[in-house]
Amino acid sequence: MGLSYKVFDEHAERYDSWYRKNPILFECEAKVIRSLKLQGRGLSIGVGTGTLDSQAPIDVGIDPSANMLKHASLRGVNPVRAVGEYLPFKNESFDFALMTVTICFLDSPEKALLEVKRVLRRRGELAVCIVPRDSSWGKEYTKKGEAGHIFYSHAHFYTLREVEQLLKKCSFREVAVKSTLSYSPNEKPHVEEPSENPEGKGFVCIKAVKI
Repeated sequence: MGLSYKVFDEHAERYDSWYRKNPILFECEAKVIRSLKLQGRGLSIGVGTGTLDSQAPIDVGIDPSANMLKHASLRGVNPVRAVGEYLPFKNESFDFALMTVTICFLDSPEKALLEVKRVLRRRGELAVCIVPRDSSWGKEYTKKGEAGHIFYSHAHFYTLREVEQLLKKCSFREVAVKSTLSYSPNEKPHVEEPSENPEGKGFVCIKAVKI
């Protein structure tokens, strides 16, 4: 996660308050997380403040930002300071893993996915949630340095296809895709039910199984 974690450390409260200021967007994304029906002992990679990830039964959350982890611990997540490329856990110790808008901040997404594969039990599940680069939301967030995008100015966004190819390369089999935010950042938000059609959506989660 390189230098970007320092931005999260310095602005953890600002990050956390975004969801309170945007409750409709939060509910749309939370519905998608819940629709994944993740079960068992869960690991969140890049848990942040735990706001969204707490919509799944997360036991342990890792993040390089100590200040973000303080918020996550208040939401019932056991905090561990670490990065996705080096998970401090034994082999096959989790039933599922969740990466919510994390992959765009990783120095080596492939290395992180191989680490996830290592710590997942047989047929364990991984959910990777992204803001697709080619969506209206991705295009908005990639306007480097603009006010309101202090966090995403450090991100490298991916398309859905790129993430799907990366999952396949790391021996994960896709089993479901759920998405939301069919409208653009400039339109009035409204709560939507999760869709199985990711085309043009601003928040997409791919659920895959360890092969």
